[in-house]
Amino acid sequence: MRRENQSSVSQFLLLGLPIPPGQQGVFFTLFLGMYLTTVLGNLLIILLIRLDSRLHTPMYFFLSHLSFTDVCFSSVTVPKMLKDMHTKYKSIPYAGCISQMYFFIFFTDLDSFLITSMAYDRYVAVCHPLQYTTIMRRELCVLLVGVSWILSCSSSLSHTLLLTQLSFCANTIPHFFCDLGALLKLSCSDIFLNELVMFTVGVVVITLPFICILVSYGYIGATILRVPSTKGICKALSTCGSHLSVVSLYYGAIFGQYLFPTLSNFIDKDIIVALMYTVVTPMLNPFIYSLRNRNMKKALGKLFSKVTFFSQ
Repeated sequence: MRRENQSSVSQFLLLGLPIPPGQQGVFFTLFLGMYLTTVLGNLLIILLIRLDSRLHTPMYFFLSHLSFTDVCFSSVTVPKMLKDMHTKYKSIPYAGCISQMYFFIFFTDLDSFLITSMAYDRYVAVCHPLQYTTIMRRELCVLLVGVSWILSCSSSLSHTLLLTQLSFCANTIPHFFCDLGALLKLSCSDIFLNELVMFTVGVVVITLPFICILVSYGYIGATILRVPSTKGICKALSTCGSHLSVVSLYYGAIFGQYLFPTLSNFIDKDIIVALMYTVVTPMLNPFIYSLRNRNMKKALGKLFSKVTFFSQ
Protein backbone atom coordinates (compact mmCIF):
# COMPACT_ATOMS: atom_id res chain seq x y z
CA MET A 1 0.00 0.00 0.00
CA ARG A 2 2.84 2.37 0.84
CA ARG A 3 4.35 1.97 -2.62
CA GLU A 4 0.98 2.67 -4.24
CA ASN A 5 0.52 5.84 -2.24
CA GLN A 6 4.03 6.94 -3.04
CA SER A 7 3.68 6.40 -6.76
CA SER A 8 0.35 8.26 -6.84
CA VAL A 9 2.16 11.49 -5.93
CA SER A 10 3.91 12.25 -9.20
CA GLN A 11 4.28 15.95 -8.48
CA PHE A 12 3.87 18.60 -5.81
CA LEU A 13 2.20 22.00 -6.03
CA LEU A 14 4.05 24.96 -4.52
CA LEU A 15 1.90 27.80 -3.22
CA GLY A 16 4.86 30.16 -3.61
CA LEU A 17 5.24 33.55 -2.00
CA PRO A 18 2.14 35.23 -0.52
CA ILE A 19 2.42 38.28 -2.79
CA PRO A 20 -0.63 40.12 -4.21
CA PRO A 21 -0.89 39.74 -8.02
CA GLY A 22 -0.42 43.46 -8.58
CA GLN A 23 2.96 43.42 -6.84
CA GLN A 24 4.40 40.33 -8.53
CA GLY A 25 6.43 42.37 -11.01
CA VAL A 26 8.03 44.53 -8.34
CA PHE A 27 9.06 41.58 -6.20
CA PHE A 28 10.23 39.62 -9.25
CA THR A 29 12.57 42.48 -10.19
CA LEU A 30 13.77 42.78 -6.58
CA PHE A 31 14.52 39.08 -6.13
CA LEU A 32 16.07 38.79 -9.59
CA GLY A 33 18.41 41.68 -8.78
CA MET A 34 19.33 40.11 -5.46
CA TYR A 35 20.00 36.74 -7.08
CA LEU A 36 22.19 38.24 -9.81
CA THR A 37 24.07 40.21 -7.15
CA THR A 38 24.61 36.99 -5.19
CA VAL A 39 25.95 35.08 -8.18
CA LEU A 40 28.13 37.87 -9.59
CA GLY A 41 29.41 39.00 -6.18
CA ASN A 42 30.44 35.54 -5.05
CA LEU A 43 31.94 34.64 -8.43
CA LEU A 44 33.95 37.88 -8.26
CA ILE A 45 35.33 36.87 -4.87
CA ILE A 46 36.34 33.46 -6.25
CA LEU A 47 38.01 35.15 -9.24
CA LEU A 48 39.92 37.62 -7.05
CA ILE A 49 41.19 34.86 -4.78
CA ARG A 50 42.21 32.83 -7.81
CA LEU A 51 44.10 35.67 -9.52
CA ASP A 52 45.77 37.46 -6.59
CA SER A 53 48.66 35.54 -5.01
CA ARG A 54 48.34 37.58 -1.80
CA LEU A 55 44.99 35.91 -1.24
CA HIS A 56 46.38 32.37 -1.42
CA THR A 57 46.04 31.90 2.33
CA PRO A 58 43.89 29.54 4.45
CA MET A 59 41.28 32.21 5.22
CA TYR A 60 40.66 33.00 1.56
CA PHE A 61 40.80 29.32 0.66
CA PHE A 62 37.81 28.78 2.96
CA LEU A 63 36.18 31.97 1.69
CA SER A 64 36.37 30.79 -1.92
CA HIS A 65 34.58 27.57 -0.97
CA LEU A 66 32.01 29.52 1.02
CA SER A 67 31.35 31.78 -1.98
CA PHE A 68 30.92 28.77 -4.26
CA THR A 69 28.52 27.23 -1.73
CA ASP A 70 26.49 30.44 -1.53
CA VAL A 71 26.08 30.54 -5.31
CA CYS A 72 24.89 26.92 -5.37
CA PHE A 73 22.74 27.36 -2.27
CA SER A 74 20.87 30.31 -3.71
CA SER A 75 20.56 28.62 -7.12
CA VAL A 76 18.79 25.62 -5.62
CA THR A 77 15.63 27.61 -4.81
CA VAL A 78 15.66 31.15 -6.27
CA PRO A 79 15.46 30.39 -10.04
CA LYS A 80 12.46 28.10 -9.46
CA MET A 81 10.88 30.73 -7.23
CA LEU A 82 11.33 33.41 -9.91
CA LYS A 83 9.87 31.13 -12.57
CA ASP A 84 6.84 30.36 -10.39
CA MET A 85 6.16 34.07 -9.87
CA HIS A 86 5.10 34.19 -13.53
CA THR A 87 3.38 30.81 -13.55
CA LYS A 88 -0.16 30.13 -12.45
CA TYR A 89 0.34 26.37 -11.98
CA LYS A 90 3.41 26.09 -9.70
CA SER A 91 4.17 22.39 -9.96
CA ILE A 92 7.37 20.46 -9.41
CA PRO A 93 7.89 16.74 -10.21
CA TYR A 94 8.31 14.33 -7.31
CA ALA A 95 11.93 13.59 -8.28
CA GLY A 96 12.63 17.30 -8.74
CA CYS A 97 11.20 18.10 -5.32
CA ILE A 98 13.28 15.43 -3.61
CA SER A 99 16.39 16.61 -5.45
CA GLN A 100 15.76 20.22 -4.49
CA MET A 101 15.36 19.24 -0.85
CA TYR A 102 18.57 17.17 -0.97
CA PHE A 103 20.72 19.96 -2.37
CA PHE A 104 19.10 22.57 -0.14
CA ILE A 105 20.03 20.59 2.99
CA PHE A 106 23.45 19.74 1.54
CA PHE A 107 24.50 23.35 0.92
CA THR A 108 22.91 24.56 4.18
CA ASP A 109 25.02 22.09 6.14
CA LEU A 110 28.12 22.80 4.04
CA ASP A 111 27.77 26.49 4.89
CA SER A 112 27.69 25.60 8.57
CA PHE A 113 30.84 23.47 8.43
CA LEU A 114 32.77 25.98 6.32
CA ILE A 115 31.91 28.83 8.69
CA THR A 116 33.13 26.65 11.56
CA SER A 117 36.40 25.94 9.72
CA MET A 118 36.86 29.67 9.21
CA ALA A 119 36.28 30.24 12.94
CA TYR A 120 39.10 27.77 13.71
CA ASP A 121 41.33 29.60 11.23
CA ARG A 122 40.60 32.91 13.00
CA TYR A 123 41.28 31.30 16.38
CA VAL A 124 44.71 30.11 15.25
CA ALA A 125 45.49 33.49 13.63
CA VAL A 126 44.72 35.46 16.80
CA CYS A 127 45.66 33.03 19.59
CA HIS A 128 48.68 31.33 17.96
CA PRO A 129 50.01 33.82 15.38
CA LEU A 130 53.59 32.53 15.50
CA GLN A 131 52.48 28.96 14.76
CA TYR A 132 49.81 29.97 12.22
CA THR A 133 51.63 28.82 9.08
CA THR A 134 52.69 25.60 10.79
CA ILE A 135 49.21 24.71 12.04
CA MET A 136 47.12 25.92 9.08
CA ARG A 137 48.93 23.91 6.44
CA ARG A 138 47.30 23.40 3.07
CA GLU A 139 46.78 19.72 3.88
CA LEU A 140 44.74 20.62 6.95
CA CYS A 141 42.64 23.15 5.01
CA VAL A 142 41.89 20.61 2.29
CA LEU A 143 41.04 18.03 4.95
CA LEU A 144 38.61 20.40 6.71
CA VAL A 145 36.85 21.22 3.44
CA GLY A 146 36.77 17.56 2.40
CA VAL A 147 35.27 16.47 5.74
CA SER A 148 32.72 19.28 5.44
CA TRP A 149 31.59 17.95 2.06
CA ILE A 150 31.39 14.36 3.31
CA LEU A 151 29.41 15.24 6.45
CA SER A 152 27.04 17.46 4.48
CA CYS A 153 26.45 14.74 1.92
CA SER A 154 25.77 12.18 4.67
CA SER A 155 23.34 14.52 6.41
CA SER A 156 21.29 15.38 3.33
CA LEU A 157 21.34 11.77 2.13
CA SER A 158 19.95 10.49 5.43
CA HIS A 159 17.01 12.92 5.27
CA THR A 160 16.38 12.13 1.60
CA LEU A 161 16.41 8.35 1.96
CA LEU A 162 14.02 8.48 4.92
CA LEU A 163 11.69 10.85 3.08
CA THR A 164 11.46 8.57 0.04
CA GLN A 165 10.03 5.84 2.30
CA LEU A 166 7.00 7.97 3.22
CA SER A 167 3.61 8.10 1.55
CA PHE A 168 1.80 11.43 1.11
CA CYS A 169 -1.86 12.30 1.68
CA ALA A 170 -1.59 15.67 -0.06
CA ASN A 171 0.69 17.29 -2.58
CA THR A 172 0.25 21.03 -1.91
CA ILE A 173 3.29 22.60 -0.22
CA PRO A 174 2.63 25.96 1.49
CA HIS A 175 6.09 27.22 0.62
CA PHE A 176 8.14 28.44 -2.36
CA PHE A 177 10.44 25.39 -2.35
CA CYS A 178 10.45 21.78 -1.17
CA ASP A 179 11.28 22.30 2.47
CA LEU A 180 11.75 19.14 4.58
CA GLY A 181 9.50 20.31 7.38
CA ALA A 182 6.69 21.22 4.96
CA LEU A 183 6.98 17.84 3.20
CA LEU A 184 6.76 15.92 6.48
CA LYS A 185 3.47 17.66 7.29
CA LEU A 186 1.97 16.20 4.09
CA SER A 187 2.87 12.62 4.93
CA CYS A 188 0.37 9.92 5.87
CA SER A 189 3.13 7.76 7.33
CA ASP A 190 4.67 7.75 10.78
CA ILE A 191 7.33 10.48 10.72
CA PHE A 192 8.77 9.85 14.20
CA LEU A 193 12.02 8.49 12.78
CA ASN A 194 12.27 11.40 10.34
CA GLU A 195 11.85 13.94 13.13
CA LEU A 196 14.30 12.07 15.35
CA VAL A 197 16.92 12.09 12.61
CA MET A 198 16.14 15.74 11.85
CA PHE A 199 16.79 16.70 15.46
CA THR A 200 19.87 14.47 15.85
CA VAL A 201 21.48 15.58 12.60
CA GLY A 202 20.52 19.17 13.40
CA VAL A 203 22.51 18.94 16.61
CA VAL A 204 25.53 17.58 14.71
CA VAL A 205 25.52 19.98 11.76
CA ILE A 206 24.20 23.16 13.40
CA THR A 207 24.42 23.13 17.20
CA LEU A 208 27.87 21.52 17.58
CA PRO A 209 29.49 23.78 14.95
CA PHE A 210 27.86 26.79 16.62
CA ILE A 211 29.29 25.71 19.99
CA CYS A 212 32.72 25.31 18.37
CA ILE A 213 32.43 28.84 16.98
CA LEU A 214 31.47 30.21 20.40
CA VAL A 215 34.41 28.42 22.04
CA SER A 216 36.78 29.74 19.35
CA TYR A 217 35.63 33.30 19.88
CA GLY A 218 35.75 32.81 23.64
CA TYR A 219 39.46 32.09 23.33
CA ILE A 220 39.84 34.93 20.84
CA GLY A 221 38.13 37.33 23.23
CA ALA A 222 40.33 36.23 26.12
CA THR A 223 43.43 36.71 23.95
CA ILE A 224 42.30 40.17 22.83
CA LEU A 225 41.77 41.27 26.43
CA ARG A 226 45.36 40.32 27.22
CA VAL A 227 46.69 42.48 24.37
CA PRO A 228 48.12 45.65 25.97
CA SER A 229 47.97 47.94 22.93
CA THR A 230 44.88 49.45 21.33
CA LYS A 231 46.43 48.85 17.90
CA GLY A 232 46.72 45.12 18.63
CA ILE A 233 43.09 44.96 19.74
CA CYS A 234 41.91 46.76 16.59
CA LYS A 235 43.97 44.42 14.41
CA ALA A 236 42.48 41.35 16.10
CA LEU A 237 38.95 42.71 15.78
CA SER A 238 39.44 43.54 12.10
CA THR A 239 40.72 40.00 11.55
CA CYS A 240 37.50 38.52 12.93
CA GLY A 241 34.93 41.21 12.11
CA SER A 242 33.85 39.93 8.70
CA HIS A 243 33.53 36.36 9.87
CA LEU A 244 31.51 37.39 12.92
CA SER A 245 29.09 39.27 10.67
CA VAL A 246 28.59 36.17 8.49
CA VAL A 247 28.10 33.97 11.57
CA SER A 248 25.45 36.35 12.92
CA LEU A 249 23.56 36.39 9.61
CA TYR A 250 23.69 32.64 9.11
CA TYR A 251 22.80 31.38 12.56
CA GLY A 252 20.41 34.21 13.34
CA ALA A 253 18.13 33.12 10.49
CA ILE A 254 18.49 29.38 10.54
CA PHE A 255 18.51 28.27 14.18
CA GLY A 256 14.83 28.06 14.98
CA GLN A 257 13.87 27.08 11.45
CA TYR A 258 15.80 23.82 11.38
CA LEU A 259 16.19 22.64 14.95
CA PHE A 260 12.59 23.24 15.97
CA PRO A 261 10.45 23.17 12.81
CA THR A 262 7.36 21.91 14.70
CA LEU A 263 7.37 24.98 16.94
CA SER A 264 6.89 27.25 13.95
CA ASN A 265 3.18 27.46 13.15
CA PHE A 266 3.13 30.64 11.11
CA ILE A 267 3.69 29.87 7.44
CA ASP A 268 4.35 33.48 6.51
CA LYS A 269 7.03 33.69 9.18
CA ASP A 270 8.64 30.51 7.84
CA ILE A 271 8.71 31.98 4.35
CA ILE A 272 10.27 35.23 5.56
CA VAL A 273 12.97 33.35 7.47
CA ALA A 274 13.60 31.11 4.45
CA LEU A 275 13.99 34.17 2.22
CA MET A 276 16.52 35.56 4.68
CA TYR A 277 18.88 32.62 4.45
CA THR A 278 18.28 31.69 0.80
CA VAL A 279 18.27 35.17 -0.78
CA VAL A 280 19.54 37.85 1.61
CA THR A 281 22.43 36.15 3.43
CA PRO A 282 24.22 34.77 0.32
CA MET A 283 23.90 38.23 -1.27
CA LEU A 284 25.39 40.07 1.73
CA ASN A 285 28.42 37.82 2.23
CA PRO A 286 30.42 39.29 -0.71
CA PHE A 287 29.76 42.83 0.53
CA ILE A 288 30.81 41.92 4.05
CA TYR A 289 34.12 40.45 2.94
CA SER A 290 34.91 42.97 0.21
CA LEU A 291 33.96 46.16 2.07
CA ARG A 292 35.54 45.20 5.39
CA ASN A 293 38.67 43.52 4.08
CA ARG A 294 41.70 45.53 3.03
CA ASN A 295 43.28 42.73 0.98
CA MET A 296 40.06 42.16 -0.97
CA LYS A 297 39.85 45.88 -1.74
CA LYS A 298 43.43 45.86 -3.02
CA ALA A 299 42.79 42.80 -5.16
CA LEU A 300 39.63 44.39 -6.56
CA GLY A 301 41.47 47.62 -7.37
CA LYS A 302 44.24 45.65 -9.05
CA LEU A 303 41.72 43.76 -11.18
CA PHE A 304 39.94 46.96 -12.22
CA SER A 305 43.28 48.54 -13.12
CA LYS A 306 44.10 45.61 -15.42
CA VAL A 307 40.67 45.74 -17.02
CA THR A 308 40.98 49.50 -17.58
CA PHE A 309 44.48 49.10 -19.03
CA PHE A 310 43.47 46.41 -21.54
CA SER A 311 40.30 48.28 -22.55
CA GLN A 312 42.23 51.38 -23.55
